[in-house]
Amino acid sequence: GKRHDLPMLNIFTEDASINDSAPEAYRGLDRYEARKRIVAEFDALGLLESVAPHQLRAPRSDRSNAIVEPLLTEQWYVDLTRETQDDGRPGGWTAIIKPALDVVRDGRVKFHPESGAKTYFQWLENIQDWCISRQIWWGHRVPAWYDEAGNCYVGESEAAVRAEHHLGDAPLTQDTDVLDTWFSSALWPFSTLGWPEQTPELKTFYPTSVLVTGHDILFFWVARMIMAGVYLMPDVPFRDVYLHGLVRDAEGKKMSKSKGNVLDPIDLIDGIDLESLLAKRTSSMMQPRMAERIAAQTRKAYPDGIEAYGTDAVRFTFAASTTTGRDISFDTQRVAGYRNFCNKLWNATRFALMQCEEQDCGIDGDVTLSPVDRWIRTQLQHTETTVRGHLDQYRFDLAAKALYEFSWNTYCDWYLELIKPILQGDDELAKRGTRRTLLRVLEATLRLLHPIMPYITETLWQRVAPVAGIAGESIMQRPYPTPDPALIDNAASADVEWLRQLIMAVRKIRSEMDIAPGKPLDILLTGGQELDRQRSLDCAAILNNVARLASIEWIDNASDAPESATEVIGDLQLMIPLAGLIDKDAELARLDKEIAKLDKEAQSLRGRLSNEAFVAKAPAHIVEQQRARLAELDASAERMQAEQARIQAL
Repeated sequence: GKRHDLPMLNIFTEDASINDSAPEAYRGLDRYEARKRIVAEFDALGLLESVAPHQLRAPRSDRSNAIVEPLLTEQWYVDLTRETQDDGRPGGWTAIIKPALDVVRDGRVKFHPESGAKTYFQWLENIQDWCISRQIWWGHRVPAWYDEAGNCYVGESEAAVRAEHHLGDAPLTQDTDVLDTWFSSALWPFSTLGWPEQTPELKTFYPTSVLVTGHDILFFWVARMIMAGVYLMPDVPFRDVYLHGLVRDAEGKKMSKSKGNVLDPIDLIDGIDLESLLAKRTSSMMQPRMAERIAAQTRKAYPDGIEAYGTDAVRFTFAASTTTGRDISFDTQRVAGYRNFCNKLWNATRFALMQCEEQDCGIDGDVTLSPVDRWIRTQLQHTETTVRGHLDQYRFDLAAKALYEFSWNTYCDWYLELIKPILQGDDELAKRGTRRTLLRVLEATLRLLHPIMPYITETLWQRVAPVAGIAGESIMQRPYPTPDPALIDNAASADVEWLRQLIMAVRKIRSEMDIAPGKPLDILLTGGQELDRQRSLDCAAILNNVARLASIEWIDNASDAPESATEVIGDLQLMIPLAGLIDKDAELARLDKEIAKLDKEAQSLRGRLSNEAFVAKAPAHIVEQQRARLAELDASAERMQAEQARIQAL
């Protein structure tokens, strides 16, 4: 309980000399002697517990290398925790926080994904008073003024303070602190529209519709904008909040200049050589000592620099990768894949123009639409419905996936292949219908893709639209595609799906039996329904052309067929007689080699999985992957052994 007048411990200046505020007894001593005297005095008073060496790790600024030490100062706060102020008015909790919670609970503000609301509630329900002052050189000055006696006055402006407190011409000094960045940013939705004046822009555009931002600043910025909006306007600042993930490198690490793993989108678009990339990553660094390590990492990751992928490929990559709320591990290989997608669209458009320019495309008058034309038109309606639904839910990744699947697989791969026999045929009405469908579906597809891939779609649309009989200066002036239920033809879709299954079955047998893709085949069909027989007649030209068939024959029983490779499609059985199609000895030798290769890998996996130490120590998902791979190898070997037995019986 006794009070001791102990010497101040902070008695040293930065150069280790004694400062002037130290007691007289310490002046003239060096740092070491001063320490000894302080320890001796503590010991004499019985207050010393122990003496131990300690290495002080003083934090230093990355930029200036100056020592950074905390300094306690007075700060400005916004009350967010009291229900009632001292004068009886509503406190911050009642006036700011509770309304901000209510607008999310009642759905006036919605988070996408919904899990964002959980983070929002957790933060606001455990809120503390908000320190809004910062001791930096830039920002909005705190609206507080001091007179010569040190009295503090807060108001909207110095003039307002003088008028309210009758200060006349008395000298006033404004507080040197500035407002917290997030405090100023919280005003953004309405301050940019002229607030506090009631401008036409504020009346027209507030509240806004959608805020798109990273999930990492949900409570830094999003919550504060909602707090400010409902308190000051009073209305929500936006109706929907879309939270996207952070863009990380291919290994999942956060991009940072200090790590040297930042990718400049311009470099992905235009490309950059290795030396220029090294210069960009290692110049103006906050920590120059890391330049050598970053240069080595860059040479390893990009030995030839970065290829030029183009704007649309980069945009589509981000759209396809943007799963709500999840971080993106960005890999340039994905950009290369979507650059190929751009090339696919370009080539598909070239094919369409080659078939349609200076031809009768049935723009005016009646046309005959084949089942294939009605099928692709039906698939387009389904795609438009799917894409619009995903966009409404802010699932840009799923919208991009649906667009990719339809454009590449359905339109480019299947439709363009299936219509070639029609375009090469003699039925002029059918050719006109196919040309019109070819152009109109392509034009709608370009419009569907335009928000994600604006440049290539605009360029291609300018070529396609005039041929398709569509007027307009730009694709941007065309409406976004809307599905039309009247264009859905389920019967045609069923017919073409049957056709596709048959073609894929033939291609599967060709692949498994190593039959040349261009070799004409005789196929046998049995089972099925009368509709299947009719379809085989109606689609004979397409089947023969696309599947490379010499003939199609129906038989009553599978037992009547010679030794064949077989595929089952529903209750229909497809058989391809193998006699004369393959080199029996060469195919058996090939299968022996493949089986031996599979067996070698399977034996290695069995040895690993029989090792109790491996099974016990390896992560569970790794063990499961190994077991799944072993089952896959065994199944493949069994199929190949069955093929061997079938070939040997020929």
